[in-house]
Amino acid sequence: MWQGVEDIMEPNRLSAFQLDVLREAGNIGAGHATTSMSKLMNNKVDMQVPSVHIMPFDEVLEWIGASDTPVAGIMIRIYGDAPGTVYFILHVEEAESLVKSMTQHSDIQLVHGETNHFAESAIKETGNILTGSYLSALSDFTGLHMQPSVPFLHIDMAGAIVSHALIEVSQVTDHALIIETEISYGGKSHRIHGNFLFLPDPGSFLKLFQSLGIEENE
Repeated sequence: MWQGVEDIMEPNRLSAFQLDVLREAGNIGAGHATTSMSKLMNNKVDMQVPSVHIMPFDEVLEWIGASDTPVAGIMIRIYGDAPGTVYFILHVEEAESLVKSMTQHSDIQLVHGETNHFAESAIKETGNILTGSYLSALSDFTGLHMQPSVPFLHIDMAGAIVSHALIEVSQVTDHALIIETEISYGGKSHRIHGNFLFLPDPGSFLKLFQSLGIEENE
């Protein structure tokens, strides 16, 4: 039984059923996001959440890629009843492919050359749409209010971004929630694979599943 909303529910204690709830919410959110993304790209977009994983910090980087892999990380802080932080992480080449399709500029580069503020805005908007849609679905499932902040973009090596993300919560947990996201567009000729790194504040998982009426031992 629940001890109270002030208690911490460790992510590694989530059951397969609870992970399925998060995956279902993610797929509903992805469905909502397809409409906005299709309008933004003027192209048909399909999104899926194939799996949700709980993993210890020392496996997160291995899942995302080698530590020296260039990635684009969109960081969004979550406020409200179940606060936390979300990082949406894409390999740079996939982020560039997405931006090229969104902006119709084939020469955009996110790593080399001058900073392209138009490209950065497009990537931030992608993270904003995806995160907002996912949070909206979670809110519908749970009845909890969750409000995303403005997105912040970091382009760096995967090791640097992941380490920065995890160090902020390492005092309260040593596990992270990874939500896979597949995005296809251009008649499925383009397919990219991103990862949501969801880092809930202490007690947020407890509030989420208490709101769903799920007992801790299910």
